[in-house]
Amino acid sequence: MSAKALLKVSGLKVAYGGIQAVKGVDFEVREGELVSLIGSNGAGKTTTMKAITGTLPVMAGDIEFLGKSIKGRGAWDLVAEGLVMVPEGRGVFARMTITENLQIGAYIRNDKAGIAADIDRIFGIFPRLKERATQLAGTMSGGEQQMLAMGRALMARPKVLLLDEPSMGLSPIMVDKIFEVVQDVYKQGVTVLLVEQNASRALQLADRGYVMESGVISMSGDAKAMLTDPKVRAAYLGE
Repeated sequence: MSAKALLKVSGLKVAYGGIQAVKGVDFEVREGELVSLIGSNGAGKTTTMKAITGTLPVMAGDIEFLGKSIKGRGAWDLVAEGLVMVPEGRGVFARMTITENLQIGAYIRNDKAGIAADIDRIFGIFPRLKERATQLAGTMSGGEQQMLAMGRALMARPKVLLLDEPSMGLSPIMVDKIFEVVQDVYKQGVTVLLVEQNASRALQLADRGYVMESGVISMSGDAKAMLTDPKVRAAYLGE
């Protein structure tokens, strides 16, 4: 595995609504890795993701992507460079069709044939989206919207894909499907940072894991080793 860090977060501090939610966080995601950031609700995981993608201002510290600082850069710039997020809550364009949502995912591209081929590829991954290609996204179930949000992100051909709580609020069958797709995307060579409350599933997929508590990283290491760590099991795996 290449040791080159594609995404590096150093001393990150972020305030949210007057409260310091992230208190000096360090972690990195190396090329070809799937890294899981786990922690309970309110630990600061989503705030960290928003800071990385330029949708929340950074108080202190730095964020590097492909060896350059991206602190203060706009989200639209970062997508063009290959840093793409599937946000918590999915954020599909409710009054557009499934196909239109996928086309929006490719707005930085102008290779029409490639875009059409990628839409076909997404429909291959998610046959349910193909069946409903002309349906308005807002009329779909939560699980279907999550599929669409992931498909839309893949349309930008990300170098690093950030997934923020992809399994939240979904039925067990849909959770299985979403994690299956995360694994497939990773196996195809996309580097992934996965933020998840479902710690067990997230660590089973990951190469490495970080545990976030109250705005700081409290533990990190090999994901499979963390699965058997008594502290992780007691705090996050209900044992």
